[in-house]
Amino acid sequence: MATSVKQMLEAANAAVPKITSEQASEMIKNGNTLVLDVRDAPEVAASGKIAGAVNVSRGMLEFRADPESPYHDKAFDKSKTVILYCASGGRSALAGKLLKDMGYEKVFNVGGFKDWTGAVEK
Repeated sequence: MATSVKQMLEAANAAVPKITSEQASEMIKNGNTLVLDVRDAPEVAASGKIAGAVNVSRGMLEFRADPESPYHDKAFDKSKTVILYCASGGRSALAGKLLKDMGYEKVFNVGGFKDWTGAVEK
């Protein structure tokens, strides 16, 4: 059975809680948090990113998140709270669902970078 983007986004939004910029800031303050920017590198270069965020484009996420992958990024740890964002919230929702499917339990979507009210680094 074919699945549409709309259906995939509905499933992702149902699985990954949406949080506000303020809630994300509080989680970051509490520590043991991975802030993940899933935008492509040119987007990040043009606008900057949330201070301390790790940029992994949506297309490389599975490879960076899987400890068995030769491309694994040590910033990924299933004991951490993961906060994702992209440009508008769609890719981060899909990425969050993927991480949940991979066994990450504490996964949240802050939505779009444009909605972020905290510190930014260029």
